[in-house]
Amino acid sequence: MLTRRLIPCLDVRDGRVVKGVRFAGLRDAGDPVEQATRYERAGADELVMLDVSATPDGRGTALETVRALRAVLSIPLTVGGGVRKIDDALALLRAGADKVGINTAAVDDPETIRTLSTQVGAQCVVLAIDAARSAEDDRWVVVTRSGTNRTPLDAVEWARRGESLGAGEILLTSWDRDGTHSGYDLELLDAVCSSVRIPVIASGGASSAAHMAEAIEAGADAVLAASIFHDNKTTVCEIKNQLAACGVEVRR
Repeated sequence: MLTRRLIPCLDVRDGRVVKGVRFAGLRDAGDPVEQATRYERAGADELVMLDVSATPDGRGTALETVRALRAVLSIPLTVGGGVRKIDDALALLRAGADKVGINTAAVDDPETIRTLSTQVGAQCVVLAIDAARSAEDDRWVVVTRSGTNRTPLDAVEWARRGESLGAGEILLTSWDRDGTHSGYDLELLDAVCSSVRIPVIASGGASSAAHMAEAIEAGADAVLAASIFHDNKTTVCEIKNQLAACGVEVRR
């Protein structure tokens, strides 16, 4: 069986981990280096760091935070937020990121995906898709600029196009479920996972191993969570034990 990955996420603003609901109402959730160290010791397979204020503030990702995380981590690190051009992505990789997540820049100029994939390899390119259910019809639309801009772009079609342009992985976040602890949007996950061949990371809404098992059943290759770990409601190790008990193959 294919081993599924469990990935804690650090949403970072001004050098601190923050967490909110639907990308708003952010509260302090600790020091990123301390959190990252704790998660790796507990068995995290990878770590994602998203600089949630970089794009709205019109600046690049905080490279010093990336370097500090790389200094204490041996597991793969994906970094996103504030990547507006190829040079921003290359700077993150030089600072210690293994993969770079791009969202707004890719929507503004889809060829950014192809150019970056050609330069550094598809395995380093993560297309971050923040998706919200449309109020007009039964589909999901892409949200950019840290949730402040709702585009008319169909999220499932965008996932297909991102794959064709050279993305090696998709980080799929449900804007509607983010921070709600109500579980992943399984319909959204199924729609995207059945439309692409590259790995999909489920994000937005997890509060239990049961939610994660549901996401994997819907097709996710990896599951991401934040506040349940930040708030010490559970640990990576506990979640992995529970997933294993459900028959999910995880790295122990």
